[in-house]
Amino acid sequence: MEEKTVIALGFFDGVHIGHGALLRKTVERARELGAVPAAFTFDRAPREFVTGVPVPLLTSVDERCALIRERYGIERTIVAPFDRDMMTMSADDFLEGLLVGRCHAAHLVAGHDYRFGYKNEGTPERLRAWCAAHGLGCDVIEKVELDGVTVSSTHIRSLVEAGDMERAEAFLGHPYAITGVVRHGKHLGTEALFPTVNLMPEPWRILPRFGVYAVRAALPDGKTCAGVTNVGVRPTIVDDDRVTIETYLIDFDGNLYEKPIRIEFLRYLRREKKFDSMQELHRQIEKDIETSRSAGAAAETRSAC
Repeated sequence: MEEKTVIALGFFDGVHIGHGALLRKTVERARELGAVPAAFTFDRAPREFVTGVPVPLLTSVDERCALIRERYGIERTIVAPFDRDMMTMSADDFLEGLLVGRCHAAHLVAGHDYRFGYKNEGTPERLRAWCAAHGLGCDVIEKVELDGVTVSSTHIRSLVEAGDMERAEAFLGHPYAITGVVRHGKHLGTEALFPTVNLMPEPWRILPRFGVYAVRAALPDGKTCAGVTNVGVRPTIVDDDRVTIETYLIDFDGNLYEKPIRIEFLRYLRREKKFDSMQELHRQIEKDIETSRSAGAAAETRSAC
């Protein structure tokens, strides 16, 4: 017999503090019922499938699943394909056939603005009524606000695009991060400046505004390292428009090529600019490194509180 589940419903892009309210309630209800705490999400933004236009996002599916599990203790994340069958599924079939029939839901948790079913016919009110009629528990979580602003993925995307990483972290509940595999670059940093690790951002990825950031890197061995990251086109070094995420890891000595790394953006330091010489750029990077050390120490203090 399949274990019953308590399921949090949402897309969970970024896994912010508003999502956190749903996920904590899900774990609480699961303990009460002796059930498995779970989350239900889609493999892509529904709007992307409907319109055919890529939707910029804060997190990949894997990043969402990891944050949901690691930060909130959700044991199972159900990632469903958003395809034509899902798009045209009625609200009742979504609840009865999918969530109860296939996912064994005994209790559902959703946000105040959650919509589901064909043409978004399902509302939080309909969810409550359906659960009551079919013997399921249901919690609808009210909106979460910070400084009078409703917490939402849309608002956080705008903060990241503006380079306001400290404010974005407050709404997320964790630093905005980009995970990727370290790729070989042109080795110009090693030869003329500082050795760097390079990530190639996916086309759908929301990027911080072009500029230089104090960051913390999570390394494959589980350790962390302070760093300085340039997001942009490196105008002093190359003469093309390819966007890269290039990070100098402070006091690190090792080979990370073809290994996964997570870059957590802590603070915007300065805009990206073209320097008159490599020597001038080198001096500026030295200043950025010292500033990043201080920002990293401050971030460690925040995380310990």
